[in-house]
Amino acid sequence: MKTLLLLLLFCHVSSPVKHSLKFFVTATSGSLTLPELMISLVVDDVHVGYCDTNTQKPDIKLDWAKNFFDKNPEDLKWFAAECSEVLPTSFKDRIFLLMQVLNQREGVHILQRIQGCELFEETGEVNGILQYGYDGEDFISLDLKTLTWIALKPEAVAIKQRWDADKAGIKRYENLLTQFCPEWLKKSIDYRKSSLLRTDRPSVSLLQKTPSSPVSCHATGFYPDRAMMFWRKDGEELHEDVDRGEILPNHDGTFQMRADLNISSVSPEDWRRYDCVFQLSGVKEDIITKLDKAEIRTNRVPPSEFPAAAVIGVVVGLLLLLLCISGLFIWRRNNNGFRPANTSDSSPPPGKASN
Repeated sequence: MKTLLLLLLFCHVSSPVKHSLKFFVTATSGSLTLPELMISLVVDDVHVGYCDTNTQKPDIKLDWAKNFFDKNPEDLKWFAAECSEVLPTSFKDRIFLLMQVLNQREGVHILQRIQGCELFEETGEVNGILQYGYDGEDFISLDLKTLTWIALKPEAVAIKQRWDADKAGIKRYENLLTQFCPEWLKKSIDYRKSSLLRTDRPSVSLLQKTPSSPVSCHATGFYPDRAMMFWRKDGEELHEDVDRGEILPNHDGTFQMRADLNISSVSPEDWRRYDCVFQLSGVKEDIITKLDKAEIRTNRVPPSEFPAAAVIGVVVGLLLLLLCISGLFIWRRNNNGFRPANTSDSSPPPGKASN
């Protein structure tokens, strides 16, 4: 079984290496709180940079990307111009056109665009991507094979007809997606090689919300994203009662993943027969974590650690306080109307006449 798993992992590693460069653009109309336009730069599914019309200055997140833009200032200048000048105007015009065609009134509207390219390292094949979404729904996309727009919903047909007639605009998009974008992506790969070739081992933890919840084996901080995680029983991989999550990116360029084990049918004495295995491409040693209650992290307070003595003390104190208050109330009720003879020259309390 382990041989099969290693073979599958090897096949995954040997699959064609694909790199991607994408810009996620969001423009708003009628909003008093959001920037007029926001751009996120994503490389290989990792957030690299951000810019909006409020700051008008790209914020580059990763060290290799900062180095890239330092050595290629013309690319950073282009990014800044797209954010502050070019796209705000064009997106404003597009939203106005969409509102006219769709017969919409004034209000908050959101136009989104994903543009970019994918590059297969071995073959050099390039795939361009350009798609619009409007008010939260897929709207229209560009087919680079036919150089025509594809309406993704009936309301987009009228826009398709208008944009299909703009041959010069389509040609500009073709050049952007099949020439400029791949060239930029190829240049960035050289700056990322040191990062791409590294291997970062993760920290692995066992997590559980409640005693009846599945136990989650969670690995975070690993790199690259070619990894496997699975549960075993007596050394054999489990397929039932296991829920594997996807590999997700962290903000620092590393990745995380999880695998949940349903323990509802596992008796306490059988826990020692289970373990979680994490395998990372480029690393020979597996990270094996035994299913152990003592190692599980949780927010709940175990009964043995519950501060029973403190709670009992508080309860006893409250009972004594209630008894004192009740005794005082009973004493005042029983002595209502009784007053000792006045033996002083002082005046009686207000509301009481002297005898």
